[in-house]
Amino acid sequence: MDKKVVFRSAWLPWVLLTPQLVVVLVFFFWPAGQALLQSFQQSDAFGTSVSWVGLENFRNLWNDESYLASFETTAVFSLWVAVCGIGLALVLAVFADRVGRGVLLYRTLLIWPYAVAPAVAGVLWLFLFSPSIGVLTYALHALNFPWDSLLNSRHAMTLIVMAAVWKQVSYNFLFFLAGLQSIPKSLIEAAAMDGAKPWRRFWTIQFPLLSPTTFFLLVVNVVYAFFDTFAIVDAATKGGPGKDTAILVYKVYFDGFKAMDLGGSAAQSVVLMLVVVVLTVVQFRYVENKVNY
Repeated sequence: MDKKVVFRSAWLPWVLLTPQLVVVLVFFFWPAGQALLQSFQQSDAFGTSVSWVGLENFRNLWNDESYLASFETTAVFSLWVAVCGIGLALVLAVFADRVGRGVLLYRTLLIWPYAVAPAVAGVLWLFLFSPSIGVLTYALHALNFPWDSLLNSRHAMTLIVMAAVWKQVSYNFLFFLAGLQSIPKSLIEAAAMDGAKPWRRFWTIQFPLLSPTTFFLLVVNVVYAFFDTFAIVDAATKGGPGKDTAILVYKVYFDGFKAMDLGGSAAQSVVLMLVVVVLTVVQFRYVENKVNY
């Protein structure tokens, strides 16, 4: 029988909810409303002259080839970050779940990257693959593989994908490890007694039971790739070479704070928000159907 919490006063639930509602209002709805308003306006660099332009900012976006190209760049980047981040974290979690000795040290080392700020992660990987002083670049040259993320767009994209995956893999690892440890050991032991090999036990028992965790991490990693990787891109490549790594969130910043196109930047932020909302709805509408709760 479900137990329901009943408040004696009608105003107490609202008092308890007020702090969270204020935070959501101030840090989400208010900025989103201001961005929506500014997307219909055009102002100078100092904000002293503001004029209403309607949908002109949105029409200009679709005539901007660099903006349309950033959609493809963002799609490739977010796909690689989500797939590689989730896949690598799942592999690490499976091995961590089987480690006997030194398990605490192993898990601690895997969690550390999550404590690193995104900008620091971008700088770290930039130094590792620097064309002039990078340790890993030197090793690649020794293997006759010329690496130059400053001139080669594929190398630059690989660099920011690796940095973004490294930054997020600890978060994914924690959830996968918790999910694996919540699976009853009796199921695994029964399958082993029936002759199922480790690989078959994983695909037929463990992975299906991890589907809610995998779906949650898919949604989180897509949002992460669209928004939280700005600092990595800014620190590692600054959208270059050219505009080949300028994802949507970085272009919002560049056009707004570098090109001083405040109205166009606001329109881009509105489009970006709508894209992420649509992707999230599609994931809940179609992907969640395959989740076994």
